[in-house]
Amino acid sequence: MLKEKAGIVAGQIWTVLNGTDGLTHKQIKKATKLIDKDLFLGLGWLLREDKVSTSEVEGELFVKLN
Repeated sequence: MLKEKAGIVAGQIWTVLNGTDGLTHKQIKKATKLIDKDLFLGLGWLLREDKVSTSEVEGELFVKLN
């Protein structure tokens, strides 16, 4: 069940990031209306699949598609 949810949330995050140069985790959270637990579940999925890269920009987690 959790694995299925991770894939769905990852798709929502990927959709929000598509067409951007990247967003902070706060921007992604606002656009997807996800709670922190689900946001990081989806980001973990995308990181594992090598679909996104993360970095820290001005103290914020920044995420972009690979």
